[in-house]
Amino acid sequence: IVRHTNPTHPTVPQAIAAATTQPQTVGSAAGKGIVNINTADASVLESLPGVGPSTAKAIIAHRQANGPFGKIEGLLDVKGIGDGKFAEMKPFVTVS
Repeated sequence: IVRHTNPTHPTVPQAIAAATTQPQTVGSAAGKGIVNINTADASVLESLPGVGPSTAKAIIAHRQANGPFGKIEGLLDVKGIGDGKFAEMKPFVTVS
């Protein structure tokens, strides 16, 4: 039996690997899943609790307009981030 693989569809091992791959964190603290909000791209920011595509874009836009965050509480200045969302993210973010 000759099996032909379709290059546009992953094999089962590839699909399993893709489904179990942990999101990358930028400036992470060795396996703790801490995200550096000054260097993370949108996909990494979206791995944070309460952060979707629009909030990730807002964080990046704020960072580009105002420079790097000096402290994590600077996230409260980002449109769409209030006390509740900040409280969800706080354990998982850093600025260094």
